[in-house]
This record gives sequence, C-alpha cells and structure tokens, in this order.
Amino acid sequence: MGRLNGVSGKMAVSAFQKAGWSVVGQVGSHVVMTKGMMRVNLSIPQHHELSVGTLRALIRNAGITVDDFLRLLNA
Repeated sequence: MGRLNGVSGKMAVSAFQKAGWSVVGQVGSHVVMTKGMMRVNLSIPQHHELSVGTLRALIRNAGITVDDFLRLLNA
C-alpha cells in the first residue's frame, strides 16, 4: 500500500474519472461526482492537499482499494 500524502482535489478528481466516475457539478468548493446508476455520490473538496482521512473515505465510498486509487493516480 502506498502513501496518500500530497494528493490535491484536482488529482483525486482525475483519478476517479479514470475509474469511471463523472463530474455532475460543483457546490461551492466541492466537485460532485457520480458513477452510472450507483446511489453514491462523491463530494471532493478542491483543496491544495486533501487530508488522508478524507481521501480514504472517498476511496472507500467509491468502492476501490487504496492500491487501485494509487495506480489510477499514477496512470
């Protein structure tokens, strides 16, 4: 398992898009993403660096592993 430090909101949105998530809008400083008919939305803050806890929660809600996320981030 790699490290999740230093991941920005913009980088996270890009990685989730590679996993099939789509941006559906923005509410304030948060980008809202959805995937197909899933009942889960991701709300990603557009901060310079996301906290590790926030990022782990987003990854868990997206239904992927940390390793998968890191692969998407570096792809």
